[in-house]
Amino acid sequence: MTLVGLDVGTSAVKGVAIDEEGRVVATASAEYPLSRPQPGWSEQEPEDWWRAAEDVLARLPAGPVGLSGQMHGLVVLDSEQRVLRPAILWNDQRTSAECAEIEERAGFARLVELTGNRALTGFTAPKLLWVRRHEPELYGRIRHVLLPKDYVRLRLTGELAVDVADASGTLLFDVRLRDWSDEVCAALEIPLDWLPPVFESTDIAGAGDQAAAALGVGIARPGPVSVVLGTSGVVFSALPAYQHDPEARLHVFCHAVPQTWHAMGVMLSAAGSAAWLESVLAAALGDLEAEAARWPPGTEGLFFAPYLAGERTPHPDPAARGAFIGLSVRHDRGALWRAVLEGVAYGLRDSLELLRDLGARPESARVSGGGARSELWLRILASVLGLPLETTESEEGSAFGAALLAGVRAGVFSDADEAVARCVRARRRIEPEWDYDAGYRRFRRLYPALRPLEP
Repeated sequence: MTLVGLDVGTSAVKGVAIDEEGRVVATASAEYPLSRPQPGWSEQEPEDWWRAAEDVLARLPAGPVGLSGQMHGLVVLDSEQRVLRPAILWNDQRTSAECAEIEERAGFARLVELTGNRALTGFTAPKLLWVRRHEPELYGRIRHVLLPKDYVRLRLTGELAVDVADASGTLLFDVRLRDWSDEVCAALEIPLDWLPPVFESTDIAGAGDQAAAALGVGIARPGPVSVVLGTSGVVFSALPAYQHDPEARLHVFCHAVPQTWHAMGVMLSAAGSAAWLESVLAAALGDLEAEAARWPPGTEGLFFAPYLAGERTPHPDPAARGAFIGLSVRHDRGALWRAVLEGVAYGLRDSLELLRDLGARPESARVSGGGARSELWLRILASVLGLPLETTESEEGSAFGAALLAGVRAGVFSDADEAVARCVRARRRIEPEWDYDAGYRRFRRLYPALRPLEP
């Protein structure tokens, strides 16, 4: 049987078809635009997702379909299930006032205890409050609230539904109890009947993109962590039981595996930092890698603070900014490049240390994302984290994890553990080779010194 996974991303729907042993038999993608009608706003038309999904499915073999997608986006429908406005996406920044309102109404400590998270502009609930405040006539017509991939599900199957992993990112969900939070919804005056029925990911073949991507590299149970070197960086660990970070520096959500949870740290400029420097230097990537490799670990005291777009973990500070520290006349563009790779690795270690505080005890990590194509970066990252890194045969990310969920729902696999055991295979292993502990201790002192002054 062919299994199909669709990932409803920020720039495109990506699809993959795999066989019952996890071998990729076909891929397809279809792009769509992103709208920024005002500074800090980010919106998309849900109909564009559906058209792209139809296009992708038409170019893939038929089979059971699993869904993953960008998390947190707000899709609002009327009583006839018609879209009322463009979706407000995860990277929209308009809701600072609403975040403050949520933490005041629910109480910071109680909100974090129930939802596993603090109120951030990316989450769904602040967007809903923004619509209530700024578009009251439209708000009065809302009857259904969905997440992006679940709008595609509605168009594909006619079913209003959401999985626990994606629902965890709404700030309306009791992550411990794996159901909508009566308490939070009451505090925010949001009708519970607007929210769709909720299911385990394996029952409905769906998950938010991070949970699906982690499943796709084999993170079904506590053990190895997943490290994603994308534009943003993620360190993800499955947890055996619900635990939250009282300071909410980590995100804690339900995992795509029933009765498990996961915690993850997110840094906003991982491979994005490298892309920025590559653009500024206007140099060939191969040349930068070769020149950086000639510098020793630590780059003779040069550090890079990777906060180009603010930060989330461990510093929830949208005003944080990046910096090079320790420059000397000896440092060339290769030194700058190595310092960026090391600085991002240090930032990811911040997340790993917080995960360890929650009880994670990884002995290895599975690495994915565009940055994982850099051999030097893999060697640096393994050394900074102090963990062997493994790459996997499939590089299809969230769509691959969604296809595994489709196989569980269809009965091809008895559960997520069997899906991972049969379909996820390590390709190579990179061992730590340099000692970065002293460098990491110095790196941790950078942010307090660089924190923007209060106005």
